[in-house]
Amino acid sequence: MLATLPLLQNTNFPNITRDILQILQVNLGYLCNQQCQHCHVNAGPKRTEIMNFATCQQIINFLRTYDSINTLDLTGGAPELNPNFRFLVTTARKLGKHIIDRCNLTVLLTQDDLAEFLAINQVEIIASLPCYLEDNVDKQRGNGVFQDSILALKKLNKLGYGHDLPLNLVFNPQGPTLPAPQDSLETDYKKFLHDKYGIVFNQLYTICNMPIQRFGSTLISKGEFNDYMQILRNAHQDANLATVMCRNLISVDWQGYVYDCDFNQMLGLSSNIHISQLNAASLQGNPIIVAEHCYGCTAGQGSSCGGALT
Repeated sequence: MLATLPLLQNTNFPNITRDILQILQVNLGYLCNQQCQHCHVNAGPKRTEIMNFATCQQIINFLRTYDSINTLDLTGGAPELNPNFRFLVTTARKLGKHIIDRCNLTVLLTQDDLAEFLAINQVEIIASLPCYLEDNVDKQRGNGVFQDSILALKKLNKLGYGHDLPLNLVFNPQGPTLPAPQDSLETDYKKFLHDKYGIVFNQLYTICNMPIQRFGSTLISKGEFNDYMQILRNAHQDANLATVMCRNLISVDWQGYVYDCDFNQMLGLSSNIHISQLNAASLQGNPIIVAEHCYGCTAGQGSSCGGALT
């Protein structure tokens, strides 16, 4: 059971407003073949929440309506476990949208042709690999996950990922600390994975652990929650406010309801608007719902779905 988290809505976080909507991030459900300690979604093999086909059709209708949206960003859980995943990918590709699959890597070993499907449809893969050392990954994600991730990365490389097709990895700190500088850590990742396993990839994204859901509960149980929040507040950089992901992105949950970001989705911070009712053209200039966890995106070098902000 998750520990009860302190109320995060009371905040001195600066007010921010929306820019033009360019990215539609869709959470296809919380079902996952892994159960990672840092997961802000609290995903796992026993979760039953999953987006149905009717809602997927509404996602496509929304993409078809608004030309400003150039990217469909699919996440979960493991989005590939949703039976409608391939429908969304192929249909959005026909609309000329760029597709991102936020992949945990090991899911690629659960479906024989999944990696090939992604390659054929030129899907960008952003894959979680929270460390390049086996012991650290298995401690955070489960025994054997690192070696399965290596097998999946080798399979992707053979299909052209890391070369002609974009393959980016994601680093999360092991505990309540800020990520290391993205550029230097990327150099370390590339050297180690290439020298030891012959693996190549394009970019490394460093993402701050958010003090919500499973990670937040772990902080509470260890008595580290308040200290971690103070670290985030002290490291806040106003310069990061201009490029936080919520300015040009909206997050849609598995039922089709719209949020300012994936983290707000997990906290239920919403105006209760459904994707079928949303007028995207009216979003520009609207205020974004902020709370204490937002410091996780503006601390230090910043953190977003695309890694560091500065």
